[in-house]
Amino acid sequence: MRIAVIGADGQLGRDLIQALQGDEVAPLVYPGFDITDPAGVRRTLEELAPDTVINTAAFHRVDECEDDPWPALRLNAIAVRDLSLVARELGFRLVHFSTDYVFDGRKTSPYVEDDAPNPLSAYGVSKLAGEYFIRSLVDKYFLVRTCGLYGLAGSKDKGYNFVDRIISLAGEGKTVRVVDDQRVTPTSTAELAERLSALIRTDRYGLYHLTNEGSCTWFEFAREILSLTGREARLEPVESRAVAGAKARRPLYSVLENRRAKEIGLPDFSPWREALRDYLKRKGYLG
Repeated sequence: MRIAVIGADGQLGRDLIQALQGDEVAPLVYPGFDITDPAGVRRTLEELAPDTVINTAAFHRVDECEDDPWPALRLNAIAVRDLSLVARELGFRLVHFSTDYVFDGRKTSPYVEDDAPNPLSAYGVSKLAGEYFIRSLVDKYFLVRTCGLYGLAGSKDKGYNFVDRIISLAGEGKTVRVVDDQRVTPTSTAELAERLSALIRTDRYGLYHLTNEGSCTWFEFAREILSLTGREARLEPVESRAVAGAKARRPLYSVLENRRAKEIGLPDFSPWREALRDYLKRKGYLG
């Protein structure tokens, strides 16, 4: 399969390159490839003639979006609309990633694909707008909502992920304050990439939730990270509203159910604790 991966140098993109080693993969990275330049996007993809385009590019500095939503709307919505138009014109299959932040967190059981979205933040609105553009403009698409990603490469914007950050702070001997009122499912980008590789071998197009199994709060996740690595730190649970600089409202319950993936027989994800242990081993934190 000929596959173009937009954002191939990011946390998820790098694991996708690894998972797709048996395919003919074209990595597309900024600034050589700018997803906000529709003419350039069309020109590059026409030359590559891929069967499938996987878009991992996103603006996800959530709190910044509250002050200035335009960068998020430009990258997460308008650029996705333009990419969808190119997909429709050139006929390739489009894969795009969305987020648990399209929900308001008022449920107390895992969200399934049919649940109505209701984003609380400008970031969530921008991601939902991108979803709507794809669903209205493209016939052959895989739209994937996921949650709490972490991978070996770390976040391209931050240079680290939550796991590495907790370990780093523990080493500094500081009190680590972590929110304990947001329930999520931390998800390994390595596992997500593997499951996506299996999904795109099918023609079961549509919307999917893809995360590791189970749930925890960010505080519980941090506690498990320290427990598994044998590190000691002063962990302090806090409420979301007590976090300095957190301008955007987050859903307090963001757990997603992989219902459609299970219906089509996609390989199950591992429980989040197992995925975390595997990550820590691959990263060298565990022997």
